[in-house]
Amino acid sequence: MARKSEKFDVHQEITNRIVAALEAAGEFQLPWIRSKGGSMKRPVNIASAKPYNGVNILSLWVAAQAQDYPSNLWGTYCQWQERGCQVRRGEKSSLIVFYKKIEFEQTDDATGETKHAERLMARASTVFNAAQVDGFTLETDESLPDDPTFDPIEQAEAFAKATGAVIEEGGDRACYIPSSDSIKMPERRRFTGTSTTTPAESFYSTLCHELVHWSGAKHRLDRDMTGRFGSESYAIEELVAELGAAFLSGDLGITQEPRADHAHYIATWLKVLKDDMKAVFTAASKASEAANWLANIDQGDAP
Repeated sequence: MARKSEKFDVHQEITNRIVAALEAAGEFQLPWIRSKGGSMKRPVNIASAKPYNGVNILSLWVAAQAQDYPSNLWGTYCQWQERGCQVRRGEKSSLIVFYKKIEFEQTDDATGETKHAERLMARASTVFNAAQVDGFTLETDESLPDDPTFDPIEQAEAFAKATGAVIEEGGDRACYIPSSDSIKMPERRRFTGTSTTTPAESFYSTLCHELVHWSGAKHRLDRDMTGRFGSESYAIEELVAELGAAFLSGDLGITQEPRADHAHYIATWLKVLKDDMKAVFTAASKASEAANWLANIDQGDAP
């Protein structure tokens, strides 16, 4: 009796191909246009148009480099509002110090004479970079097209909507923000693709990547990778998200073959994990769980 053939597992096949591609993976390319990050121009206040001084220069330079902010313009929450801009939910502020002049009367103990005196008091304040607000146009070194260079993929659009996730498009960053439980995506006209992917494939696979991150929240799949991977849990979560994006891209027909870009991106994180090549299989299991959960989510019950 002929042995019954095993059911084809598309997720396992994609995983196997990506693992095989890791050895030959090249450098990862960001598939959208970003403003130049990590501005080292002297920080300037948006309200006064004056540069910051002293330790505030170093503090804001460090913040710009750490978060890859492209602008040297900073302001408090209220200062941005006064400019008609809104700091996005979930954005973290950067710390500065300002000195407030305090006037007081000082009495000379020897003569009894009262004199007017001034003292500078150090006060802490928090500011946000121009890249953290909506309603402000950042200057870029590259011209952007007026409209996206790709048409919406109906199946992918319907899938994203069905998850119930809050997805905001604007700016030049892609990320899941746990504090606001929302996904931030670059505006579509920024997506140019790479040498191995189209702009549409880049946009939707990036969106799938962030949706996988979204699925791991405590009130959803509660994906905690700290047990085995400890301080490297962030790297393994990135592996989960990118493998999940590859699975979803195949399920949704966004790409017919695993993109080389997935392998390039995953390779950057496997380097962090040093010799633990088995990590990709752990990540693949979690990624498959996330992809299946997202694909079968009940809109009425979506947390």
